[in-house]
Amino acid sequence: MPGYKQGQSWFWATLILSSVTIAGTVFAFWELVENRFFRNLDYVSLHYLYISRGIASSLFLAMWAAWFVIRQRRRSEEKLRRSQEHYLGLLDASPSAVALVDSELRVCDWNAAAERLYGFSKEEVLGLQLQTVDAERRKELRGFMATVVRDGSVLDRETQRHDREGKVVNVQVSLLAYHENGRAFFLEVTTDIGERIRLRERLVEIEKLTAIGNMAAGTAHHLNTPLAAMLLRVQMMRDRGHNAHCTYDLEHIERSILFCQQFVRQLLEFSRHPAAQKQPETLSSIVEAVVGFFCPSVAAKAVNLHVDLAKEVADLKVLADRNQLETVLLILLSNSLDATSQGGDISLRITQPSSEFIQLTIEDNGSGISPLAAEHLFEPFFTTKPSGKGTGLGLALAKNIIAEHRGIVDVRGREGRGAVAAVILPIHQPTVPQEVFR
Repeated sequence: MPGYKQGQSWFWATLILSSVTIAGTVFAFWELVENRFFRNLDYVSLHYLYISRGIASSLFLAMWAAWFVIRQRRRSEEKLRRSQEHYLGLLDASPSAVALVDSELRVCDWNAAAERLYGFSKEEVLGLQLQTVDAERRKELRGFMATVVRDGSVLDRETQRHDREGKVVNVQVSLLAYHENGRAFFLEVTTDIGERIRLRERLVEIEKLTAIGNMAAGTAHHLNTPLAAMLLRVQMMRDRGHNAHCTYDLEHIERSILFCQQFVRQLLEFSRHPAAQKQPETLSSIVEAVVGFFCPSVAAKAVNLHVDLAKEVADLKVLADRNQLETVLLILLSNSLDATSQGGDISLRITQPSSEFIQLTIEDNGSGISPLAAEHLFEPFFTTKPSGKGTGLGLALAKNIIAEHRGIVDVRGREGRGAVAAVILPIHQPTVPQEVFR
């Protein structure tokens, strides 16, 4: 406002001074002409001459004033147009959604980022109530507006808005006061923080899993010894028992203890992360050893296991801990066998997708993987197997082992259409010792 008043004062001062100057110049010029050419005129002629001079001076001043005002108005309009374009450009260039609302929450302006975030175009919201705020959040926004009136601003508050489809959008909002022509407006600036919220929730989950892992490791350590003692006593009782019913019960107890012992062992392996003893190993030899060990289980279920160990990859080596890779292969094969029905097929093959990597693929035509399960496959303690059949630690352990070997493990499948597990490992490139010349 001070700048506007100052500009108005300058305009009127310039117009008055220029008009006075022009009027003085015209009258001075007219007096010179009169003294030069019209000195002997009678009274009536001089009277008409004076009237003509006044009319001519008035017309000239009116033309000058009109030209000056029109020029100044055009300059002001051009300046206003440029200022509006600059304002709109800045508004649309803002990465945050900006909405200008009045005290009744009617939208007065709406930028491009708000259109992208909420799905409402500018034409759809101008002059209407703010449509991104539900009844509950409207009360909150009213509270923010009261705070702005009292304190001047509300900055970086986390809240929620709704888009055109009714979907909740987590946002960070700042509210500022804006005054124009005596009216109060509020500038709402919102930023989508959905990804930040998801990361924060994920960190909380990771902290919980870390705490659970530490607790589970301690629990497993204390349970391992009594479980081993219980298993030994049950086996001794079964060897001495002669009652068929007791033998069946003891066998059932033995299987349950074995499952608990396996679960405890996997907990310890998952939480300890022992240092791997890596050395060059051929992946084909590891596969042959595990398949030979696994064949009785495959035969008992009448599943067809197809192994394809191509000659061109037989001699390729990986830098690995053999025991750990055998554990990974056993986990993946066990999962495929559990998912495959009697008479089904499991295929295992080794390929070389590039000059730097070797790939182990296990494919089955079993029950597959549901979309819900696919999102949680590698999470600890997640399992789709019935109670007492799976611990939910196998794939999590396999992922940790492969990551330590600088590789990737991926499991994909469709419900009812089988699954494919792939392990990609870097091929070991032996370093050639350099000769030292003296």
